[in-house]
Amino acid sequence: MDLRIYYQKIRDAQATISDPHPVIVSRETPDGGKEGTLTEVPSAIAAKMVVEGAARLATAEETQNYRRARAEAKRIADEAEAARKVQVTVVSASELERLRGGHKSTKG
Repeated sequence: MDLRIYYQKIRDAQATISDPHPVIVSRETPDGGKEGTLTEVPSAIAAKMVVEGAARLATAEETQNYRRARAEAKRIADEAEAARKVQVTVVSASELERLRGGHKSTKG
């Protein structure tokens, strides 16, 4: 294989990719690559994988669905992290009364 031609193919493929971080879809490869896995990668890596036949560029619909799913997963993770950070302070009844100003409520 002529390396100049190989790298020229990668440069040509990268020139056709307008998105700096495109979504690619993996293809089945003899070395164990699985078909259909979506991944967001830098355009240089996307071009290399397309030239090597290990992946293809995702369609606009696939890209939109992938990014929507990633945004939802991030939102859920952020909510879980915020919930984990909720602080609870346990105070005794006498401390609570002191904080309230010493007034006990009486039920009649």
